[in-house]
Amino acid sequence: MTGLEIAGLRTQLERLGGVDSNGLRSDDAREAIERLLDALEAGTIRAAEPDADGRWMVNNWIKSGILAAFRLGKLSSFESGSLSFVDLDTLPPRQFDVAGGVRIVPGGSAVRRGAYLGRGTICMPPSYVNVGAYVGDGSMVDSHALVGSCAQIGNRVHLSAAVQIGGVLEPPGALPVIVEDDVFIGGGCGIYEGCIVRQGAVLAPGVILSRSTPVYDLVNERVLRARGGSSLEIPSRAVVVPGSRPASTEFARSEGISLYAPVIVKYRDVRTDAATALEVALRGQQLS
Repeated sequence: MTGLEIAGLRTQLERLGGVDSNGLRSDDAREAIERLLDALEAGTIRAAEPDADGRWMVNNWIKSGILAAFRLGKLSSFESGSLSFVDLDTLPPRQFDVAGGVRIVPGGSAVRRGAYLGRGTICMPPSYVNVGAYVGDGSMVDSHALVGSCAQIGNRVHLSAAVQIGGVLEPPGALPVIVEDDVFIGGGCGIYEGCIVRQGAVLAPGVILSRSTPVYDLVNERVLRARGGSSLEIPSRAVVVPGSRPASTEFARSEGISLYAPVIVKYRDVRTDAATALEVALRGQQLS
């Protein structure tokens, strides 16, 4: 899709975004939505993308177009292999072929229309990738993992079993969850709205992050928080483990109550792979 074609599609979708469901003209609207979903699947457009300085920017018009697809869709039944689905006819399950270089391992996984999966991506069963999501080349979506709507997952990312990457579709201007290249996310982690996990970070099993979560950086003796309209950012190559901190009230102290607190215990050396960094951090050793 050329720049001129993208600009034309954007104009058309922005016009649709201001029309209610009863006012949508199905011929024009469906054609525009099909073009949008095709471009998302091809990776020529993305719901969010970084600028030259690494700052992530939302493409509001794309998210608005996805919302229009929901408004226009009608319930329909679909068959995909041995599985059957009932969903909106504008957002059926994606179909893949060998030429795409994506492995969808049998066992109940689904990828929704309008999601991008890069070459070498593997989806273990059962897993789910929602509309508008982007999963980069060579990444792994393991069993029981969810990639939510419009989430942006980089290249060579490992989403371990039962990882939940939250979707952020509304409001259109809200930044979705971002996981950059070469990140390792351990089993059972949850990364929710308003979070950016920077390149090469490692999250130990059980780490839960949202925009309101303070993260305690033991290496640099600081507390990381989202401020104003910003996202919570996990720094590049940080190794994060689940921790706790004492609750501050007198009753909590008397009862020995602690609160969950994710903790940065190490930063990966450039020579240290993610699995080694995680193992060393959980054992409390020093990285060389």
